[in-house]
Amino acid sequence: MVDIFSEEKRSFIMSRVRSRDTTPELVVRQFLHGNGFRYRLHGKNLPGKPDLVFPRFRTALFIHGCFWHRHSGCPRATTPKTREEFWLEKFKRNQRRDHDNQIKLKELGWRVLVVWECEVRTSKSRARRLEILRDELVQSSST
Repeated sequence: MVDIFSEEKRSFIMSRVRSRDTTPELVVRQFLHGNGFRYRLHGKNLPGKPDLVFPRFRTALFIHGCFWHRHSGCPRATTPKTREEFWLEKFKRNQRRDHDNQIKLKELGWRVLVVWECEVRTSKSRARRLEILRDELVQSSST
């Protein structure tokens, strides 16, 4: 299948994809802050620069986009039809990097949590996932 956009237009569109302050990230941040959790953003001194860092709980939270990080079984984790080899290799590198960063964090004594974009997309799934996240953080504060 041929892309409906020119190569230049597609490049422009992809260049506008943000890695910080995404809608899923803002939703999670607002919920956690409203529930009294304080965190640091984008831990520059930690492997993988987690989206949210809870130093008090030694917990790192990643908020992954389903497309870029290949959420297993998610309909948003599609593979573009053009330059398929390029995309498959890129996704493989992303997954390998995510895995390596999580291992490094665990070796440093950090707990790693992941929230997927699709888990906070609709209000019903968002409420359920954020309640679970809150419970996970409360649990880490008591251990």
